[in-house]
Amino acid sequence: MAGKRIGEGLKKRVGVFGGAFDPPHNAHVALALAAVAQLQLDVLHIVPTGQAWHKARALSTPAHRLAMARLAFAGLERVVLDERELKRAGPSFTMDTLEAVQAENPGAQLYLIIGADQFAVLKSWRRWQDILEIAIICVADRADSARTDAGFDPEIQARHAVLTLQLPLMPVSATEIRRQIGSGGASPQELAHLVPEPVARYIERHGLYISS
Repeated sequence: MAGKRIGEGLKKRVGVFGGAFDPPHNAHVALALAAVAQLQLDVLHIVPTGQAWHKARALSTPAHRLAMARLAFAGLERVVLDERELKRAGPSFTMDTLEAVQAENPGAQLYLIIGADQFAVLKSWRRWQDILEIAIICVADRADSARTDAGFDPEIQARHAVLTLQLPLMPVSATEIRRQIGSGGASPQELAHLVPEPVARYIERHGLYISS
């Protein structure tokens, strides 16, 4: 858990939390809230992925994912929806986004919010060494996480600041949500424990994931 400030003085603290958000669910919202509180962020950028180079499946349209993200994160203090990757041509790379955010916030300390599964494969990311130089990595440590010590590279942890964000038990994933809907549909009431209510209504209204 990150309590005390890391870095010099009172630098502006800017978080970046990217993902497909297909759909955004309650664990995403919980992670955003935990990041703002535990890292004492001045602002957290929620960044829906544009063209995901690392995903084999096709994502829902940018318009749908953006609309759902707006509904999911609406009203959260110090949280902003960042559309830059959806507007960027070509594949979305985290380092490009971090450089753009840093340029807009000179002198700020950046915090990259990722899951334990993402951290385990960080070395497969484009310019991963540069990512470690420009941002402090903050790993979500859910109580139900399948994380193992083997997944955490000791070289990275020895040379770079890696923080842990504590999250409650929340057995929910976008993959499982799409599976439940695709296996026969699910009403907003049935999705209520998985996604924010406005997102559940949006999914039903637009018939998303029915053929997944």
